[in-house]
Amino acid sequence: MQHVPSGLVVAISCLAITVSKCADNVGSNLEGVHDVRSFGARADGVTDDTEAIQKACDTAAKQGGVVSIPPGKYLVNGSITVPPGVHIKGSAAAPQYSEPLVGSIILATGGRDNENAPALFEMGNSCSVTGLVIYYPEQNVKDIRPYPWTFHLKGFDNTVEHVTLVNSYNGIRVGPEPNVRHRIRSVYGCTLRRGIFVDGCTDIGRIDNVQLHGHWWWSKQVGGDSELVNKFMIENLEAFVFGRTDWEYVTNTFVFPTNIGYKFIQTPSGACNGQFCGIGSDWSQRCIVVEAIQPMGLLITNAQLVAFAGENPVAVVIEKTCTGSVRLVNCAFWGPSIQNVVSHGQGYLSLSDCYLSSGREGNVKPLVEVDGGKLQIRGCTFATAEQSIAVRKGAKSAIITENNGAKGVSIANEIGNAAIIENNEPPE
Repeated sequence: MQHVPSGLVVAISCLAITVSKCADNVGSNLEGVHDVRSFGARADGVTDDTEAIQKACDTAAKQGGVVSIPPGKYLVNGSITVPPGVHIKGSAAAPQYSEPLVGSIILATGGRDNENAPALFEMGNSCSVTGLVIYYPEQNVKDIRPYPWTFHLKGFDNTVEHVTLVNSYNGIRVGPEPNVRHRIRSVYGCTLRRGIFVDGCTDIGRIDNVQLHGHWWWSKQVGGDSELVNKFMIENLEAFVFGRTDWEYVTNTFVFPTNIGYKFIQTPSGACNGQFCGIGSDWSQRCIVVEAIQPMGLLITNAQLVAFAGENPVAVVIEKTCTGSVRLVNCAFWGPSIQNVVSHGQGYLSLSDCYLSSGREGNVKPLVEVDGGKLQIRGCTFATAEQSIAVRKGAKSAIITENNGAKGVSIANEIGNAAIIENNEPPE
């Protein structure tokens, strides 16, 4: 019989005891990590785990820490308040598709038929939620009902990241309570009525890498149906809505399909100014609607804007109530929209280095039509045969230079010498 050194026997024995203790204490709290199972969460998709998750959050709040939600299906019939310094962490390192429905799954049922009920996650200062998949199992594609917001952010420095929304009626709301430096990153999924709504932000919110798409609720595993989901979104969804927010940075965001892709409004707190880069709105009735904007305005670069849903699809509409500046640079307008840009605004509208087109057979409306404010169009390409630009009575001035087109650039000028029109490719 081979001799085993006594030291090795002791080491093996100690390791066995350690493994045994770990096995006996699954869900125990280690170094500020609070596993919801040690607070009574069952993760069986049947037992209501709201109270257990809340207890874990409240315990973590005493010193700050992580609330761990391991893989499983957690039924939440109520609302969870995430205290300051608490960071809820699921198992997903990135958003994921809803088939198969795996990982840290929150089955949300609270607030049905009441949009004003508390959000699934109420978030205040210095907290975050990451790595979860949110699914509303009682929502039915044949009878879509209102639900409250999935996330409600207020206060300073809160984050939602690497989250999948399978079928949220209302996705993420920031404000209208005062808030600063929200961070919404890598959030993918299907939202039905509103995707992200921002208001009351006075210091530089950030929204990055967000895709809202009916795809997540097309899956049969979650009771989806592509035709019914798409129809509801086209008729109802306002994907990204901005009230008062100062220096909002929005990059790499997309929606398909939608009623309105990006909407800018006036609230009691005010309106938006911000930079929007690499944004997209596809299969839309309206890609962008501007009702109000701060005087320094709205900067949109590298956008792809595709309007072809509904009876009168127009990519960008600027309402008469808008008195601020709207600037679009290097944006592509395509798909069979009726018009690309229609502006009734009283402020400034600038289009630079944009690609404009319709492709709708028999279309007779101009691609760009303006009847208010001041217009500047430079270096743009008009790729289809409709009238390129119409400057109507009511516009204060226009500068239109250095543009070209598939059939030249045709311009209707109803303001006479108030328009400077030079160096454009003449229409055929």
